[in-house]
Amino acid sequence: MDAASQNLPPETVDAYLRRIGATRHRVPDSAALRELQLRHLHSVPFENLSVHLGENLVLEDKLLVDKIVEAGRGGFCYELNGAFAALLRSLGFGVTLFQARIFATDGGLGIPYDHMTLRVETADGTGPWLADVGFGDHSHHPLLLEERGEQSDPAGTFRIAVAPDGDLDVLRDGKPQFRMDTRPRELADFEAGAWYHRTSPASHFTRSLVCSRLTDDGRITLSGRKLVTTAHGEKEERRLGDDAEVLAAYREHFGLELDRVPEVGQPGVRQAAQYGGE
Repeated sequence: MDAASQNLPPETVDAYLRRIGATRHRVPDSAALRELQLRHLHSVPFENLSVHLGENLVLEDKLLVDKIVEAGRGGFCYELNGAFAALLRSLGFGVTLFQARIFATDGGLGIPYDHMTLRVETADGTGPWLADVGFGDHSHHPLLLEERGEQSDPAGTFRIAVAPDGDLDVLRDGKPQFRMDTRPRELADFEAGAWYHRTSPASHFTRSLVCSRLTDDGRITLSGRKLVTTAHGEKEERRLGDDAEVLAAYREHFGLELDRVPEVGQPGVRQAAQYGGE
């Protein structure tokens, strides 16, 4: 284990658990993992606002966790699953990072290190599990990594299938979502993928704004100035007005305190930007 993957301090673990409304389980078993993933999805939004606010992204456990815990923000896959991995590891779970490539609508695959997902081992020996809090609208519960049949989830029916070259495909309701390379990776391995998605005009993250989280009865998403609420399968869209209304929506629905409204533009990095009080 490298220096960037050491356990978090106990006080940071406690603060992280408070952030997601979870309690510390006595045993890092499958029930604990299931609760942690679900509470994370409800509490921490999937968002790419940093890309459009000029905020830096450094793939180090402390900074990733500080963004979620101290700054009260969310993030996208490298940030959310990176921080979640640090939390799980500190709680006694066995965690391995996998790189994955996301399937496009035309069936093609994205870049290597397009996505980060997690293999998790639990103390009750029921896994290994595929845990993921960084893919946006995805499975609510961890998936059994070695199960090749259908797995029911509130978000649909999932299946993990064998793919070429020893990879694994994750499918939702029969549609491929991403292809995993199951060789162990380190946080630093994802730096090129994170750089691409923060800077490339070809990345959907530089071309759009998204802030989204799971709710008790569906999902709520703010895309630019469009607020989309899905409840019990019914979708409602509302166009927000001035900046004050947009900032209020970020605060009310996602707990995000922003000093200005993010706008899609030329991606940039404010090199001095840090989280955790600076």
